[in-house]
Amino acid sequence: MLSDTLADGLASYRIGPKIRALRQKKDLGLVQLGEHTGISSGMLSKIERGQLFPTLPTLLKIALVFGVGLDHFFVDDSEAPIIAVVRKEDRLRLPVRPGETSPAYFFESLDFPVTDRKMEAYFAAFEGPQEATEPHAHDGAEVIYVIKGELVVAIAGEETTLGEGDSIYFDSGHPHSYRRAGHSPCEAIVVVTR
Repeated sequence: MLSDTLADGLASYRIGPKIRALRQKKDLGLVQLGEHTGISSGMLSKIERGQLFPTLPTLLKIALVFGVGLDHFFVDDSEAPIIAVVRKEDRLRLPVRPGETSPAYFFESLDFPVTDRKMEAYFAAFEGPQEATEPHAHDGAEVIYVIKGELVVAIAGEETTLGEGDSIYFDSGHPHSYRRAGHSPCEAIVVVTR
């Protein structure tokens, strides 16, 4: 008998529904799948309904019938949307460069729980000196939206000043840097694709 913790953990993989989807895609009945695997149709029914979790050898027998690897049953369901909520109080505030006594800005990841991200989003607070950050470049593109204050973005040596509500999109493969303009703090949302 499995503990509730183990049962909940296994249920999150949705192994039964994945088996049912594979079976239905091949137009196989439970009896036919049973004939191919040597597993009773009653047991297969319980597995599909989540009442029973298959052992690895049992799961491998099923996987072989459908020509999939065991990993098929343990990866995220591609049809399920990826959703991650990051509460303000859960974000970690970090300086642009660790150990700096007066960093040009601090940033907080807005999407840190998501693995294999297609983009990265940050809240950036430019509170420090008005000197530009070290120019840097990376693959992809970047979008900056200024929430408050003014921000100077230098891209390949050309400076653009953004005010509240302004945004900029650029190829981040070119050296770029940021600096706060004026004396008021500046806050922005930065989205990076890689």
